[in-house]
Amino acid sequence: MGSISVLLVAKVIPYLEQELNKRYNLLRIWDYPQKSQLLTQHSASIRAVVGNASAGADAEFIDALPKLEIVSSYSVGVDMIDLNKCKEKGIRVTNTPDVLTDDVADLAIGLILALLRRICESDRYVRNGNWKSGDYKLTTKFSGKTVGIIGLGRIGTAIAKRAEGFNCPISYFSRTQKQESKYKYYPSVVELASNSDILVVACPLTEETHHIINREVINALGPKGYLINIGRGKHVDEPELVSALLEGRLGGAGLDVFENEPHVPEELFGLENVVLLPHVGSGTVETRTAMADLVLGNLEAHFLGKPLLTPLV
Repeated sequence: MGSISVLLVAKVIPYLEQELNKRYNLLRIWDYPQKSQLLTQHSASIRAVVGNASAGADAEFIDALPKLEIVSSYSVGVDMIDLNKCKEKGIRVTNTPDVLTDDVADLAIGLILALLRRICESDRYVRNGNWKSGDYKLTTKFSGKTVGIIGLGRIGTAIAKRAEGFNCPISYFSRTQKQESKYKYYPSVVELASNSDILVVACPLTEETHHIINREVINALGPKGYLINIGRGKHVDEPELVSALLEGRLGGAGLDVFENEPHVPEELFGLENVVLLPHVGSGTVETRTAMADLVLGNLEAHFLGKPLLTPLV
C-alpha cells in the first residue's frame, strides 16, 4: 500500500505518524505553507485524510480532492469533518470511539475534585511557602452533590457511573430521553442546570449544541454551581462564561476545552475558582496509542476491502 497517498492534516503522536509513513505515501499538510501548492501537486492522488479534533476536512477541501475515499479522525469528535459532503460523495468516515471513554470520564471527575477541593490552588499555596503563615481556607465537598450531565452517551454514562461512587444524585439532558436509564431526565438544559450543583458538558458538538451553555443556563446554575466542560469549547458561550465568573454569577468552572484553542481568555488566569487544562481528555500514552491503532486499522480495512472497524459514514 506504499503507493497510496494519505494526507495528514493534524499533529499526532509520533507512533501514528511513523506507522502511516511506513505504510503509505504520507503527505503532511504543514510541509505545504500554501494549500494551493499541496492541491496543485497532489490533489489527484490523495485517497485518505487523517485529522483530529482540531482539523479535518470541510466541504471545500473535500471537493478539491477528487480521489478522496476516506477521512479517518484521530478523535471521537468529527465536528471538523463535513459529514453531509462525505455522504454526498460516498466518502467513508471513521473515528476513535470507546477507547478514550475511560480517560475522558476520569478527567471529568478529576476536574470536579480539583475545582471543588481547590487542589491546584492548594498546591501553589504550599509551593509558595504560604502554609508557614497559616492553613489554607476551607473548600467545598464533592460527595453527595447533584451532578447534571449534558449528553448521556458513552462518555456521559461513564462519568455518571463514576459520580455515583461519590454518592452523587445524577440527572441528565439529551436529545431524547433514555428509556433504559435510571437517572432523572430533564427536557431542557436550563431545567437541568437549575437542579444541579455541578453541570458537566459531555455531548457531541453540532449546530444544536453550539453555545448550549449560554447566559440563561449559566444563571440557572448560579453562584453556587460549577461547570465542567470536557466536550468541545464551542459548547460554551465563552464571553458569557468569563463575565459570569468575574461577576460571581457562577461558582466556578473546570475546563479542558476552549472556543479558540490554544487561545484561552486571559481574564481566567487570575481566578482561583477555575481549573484550566490544555485539551488533554484522552491524553494518556495508553489511550492515544489505542486511538492510533484504530486509525491504522480503519485505513487498512478500507484499502483491503474489509469492513471498517468504527464507521461513521
